[in-house]
Amino acid sequence: MNLEINDSLIPGTKLKKSDMGNVTGLDFLSKVFYISEGVMLSQIREVSGIDGSTLQNWTKRGWVANARLKKYNIDQVAHILIINMLRSCIQLDHIAFLLHYINGKIDDKSDDIIRDSVLYDYICRILETLMQQDVCSMASIKEVIREQIADYEEALPGARDRLANALEIIVVAYYAALIKRRSDEMLANLMSTY
Repeated sequence: MNLEINDSLIPGTKLKKSDMGNVTGLDFLSKVFYISEGVMLSQIREVSGIDGSTLQNWTKRGWVANARLKKYNIDQVAHILIINMLRSCIQLDHIAFLLHYINGKIDDKSDDIIRDSVLYDYICRILETLMQQDVCSMASIKEVIREQIADYEEALPGARDRLANALEIIVVAYYAALIKRRSDEMLANLMSTY
């Protein structure tokens, strides 16, 4: 599959990579958290475009952990960005299932197989690698995932396979979201000239 679709945005945000020094993943999150250990809801809204009521709804449903002292930590922000990057093409309860499949209960870190910020970094690194390739196939997606998580140390037996399975779904869904965004743009252009 060679759709020649690249994303100029940092995954899960409304920010252009070029405006942030072409960084994504942990490098981007490090910029966001450079000055403080937590960010406010208003800052998340600026970065992601998610309105406050949506985020509060996600929290109420148990899809996002509560902010501590009205501030979100790096893993909470990564978790929010992952949900945001997938929500145009996967139902929210299915995204919640997928994230639960990876890390168990939202309020229990003892069942996590990976920090959300590291998961977000893997996603971004995989997407960047795939977007630089001439051809993107299911086989190449699996290969890039395997290469990118080579440094992953299993928290429990079978965690690497769980992580790889989830990443494959996330990456395919993200490509679907990019295709949907592109078709929406094409349709809007058509409608404006008709």
